[in-house]
Amino acid sequence: MNNSSNTVSKNYREIASGEFHDLAIMPHTIVVDVRSAGEFEGGKIRGAINLDVSSSDFMNQIQNLSKDITYLIYCRSGNRSGMACAIMNEMGFKEVINLKQGLLLWPFELV
Repeated sequence: MNNSSNTVSKNYREIASGEFHDLAIMPHTIVVDVRSAGEFEGGKIRGAINLDVSSSDFMNQIQNLSKDITYLIYCRSGNRSGMACAIMNEMGFKEVINLKQGLLLWPFELV
């Protein structure tokens, strides 16, 4: 029996915190925190914007974003950001990158 119809294709990269940190300061790169507003207010990566992937408005919010720049996506553990990366990839965003294991392994300052 072939279960390939149940497999979600992962067409985005996952990177460790060091590389994510280095890319976050590059031009034409936007850092997106996909946690809830409350989690976001509790501490975020400097310069991040908040687009809650669990919000009913998430799809509308990302439709207004440019598809031609790099998005660095993160959450607490990497699960919600992985979902956001998959959604954005399906919508035609050229480069979405997930923070592997999210903020759980983030060694840098949060603001």
